[in-house]
Amino acid sequence: MATDHRATLAAAQPDSLVALDFGDAGRAAEQARAFATRTPVNAVFGVDDDTAVLGAYLAAALGLPHNPVDAVLAARDKYRQRILLAGAGLPVPAFALHRFDDDLAARARSAPYPCVLKPTRLAASRGVIRANGPEEFLAAAERIRGILQDSDAAAACSAATGVFLVEQYVAGEEVALEGLLEEGALRVLAVFDKPDPLDGPFFEETIYVTPSRLDPGRQRDVAITAERAALALGLESGPVHAELRVNDRGVWLIELAARPIGGRCSAVLRFGADGAASLEELLLRRALGMPVASYEREPRAAAVMMIPTPVAGTLRAVEGVDAARAVPLVEDVVITAHPGQRLVPIPEGSQYLGFIFARGWAPADVERAVRSAHDRLAVSFA
Repeated sequence: MATDHRATLAAAQPDSLVALDFGDAGRAAEQARAFATRTPVNAVFGVDDDTAVLGAYLAAALGLPHNPVDAVLAARDKYRQRILLAGAGLPVPAFALHRFDDDLAARARSAPYPCVLKPTRLAASRGVIRANGPEEFLAAAERIRGILQDSDAAAACSAATGVFLVEQYVAGEEVALEGLLEEGALRVLAVFDKPDPLDGPFFEETIYVTPSRLDPGRQRDVAITAERAALALGLESGPVHAELRVNDRGVWLIELAARPIGGRCSAVLRFGADGAASLEELLLRRALGMPVASYEREPRAAAVMMIPTPVAGTLRAVEGVDAARAVPLVEDVVITAHPGQRLVPIPEGSQYLGFIFARGWAPADVERAVRSAHDRLAVSFA
């Protein structure tokens, strides 16, 4: 297992945990090679956007199967991704890259409204803002400029802090696809509905529900589009997580990442007839060449709510957790924020209060369950 260079446990567990410099891929590769001389390393893959890129570098350095580094970098950069998708003939909205030191008033006059402004390398909808006219465009650009001046955002964006992407807004139902690439072919693990409207001005994700209630033909189109996008980026193997919109003009790929679904949300997915296998177990077994009992998602429907941060402030308490857990079909309520923690909602922030999980036999039932559980929570800020 690898962690970042700030870890204190690596020295105490030198044969099972290696501390890597996540900010320097070349140095991390050397650290990984040194670790591999005393402990065999059989597979490498990342669990978020940054470690997906680092994982590609490390796997290449260790001679392990991996996606091309350039392909993972393209998945990491929203502008590069748009260029490659357009070049492969996939339907993409009109897009352009702008600099903050451009004549933004002129850019605002010529933008395709409604449009969406976004940083090129942030995740979790951070900094993604819809604009319906020039005044909103200029306000959104200034807001994104401010976000990119934050130290962690600047570190994530690296040299891309001086630019932002503008693309025409795509209306329609939004879905997410969790998949696994095997020699360029996409195995669909799950398709999620996002039942809350994501119309802007911000795009905070809240509820994921699977199986999707889209008709089977549309779901096939979603899978085909995601596979074509992965191939256009040059990805060949490993997990992918895609966000897509569906409307009367077809399926539009919003973003595709060379990693699994983020954070605690992966707990919503269970595999096999008894639901005994987690997504992490499935991916690790596949990466290690071990037998996988089943790639089929469990028969039950499942939902996860990412509990939104309602206002900026210092968290005082989250009450009503026991009442929320008592809602029929709710499997768990996990509060990940802690009292005294400073929280900021999107578009500036990217942290959730926690997660609500539900399972049942119908998508509509588990969606209602997580909404009902959320209604029982009372959040207070200092």
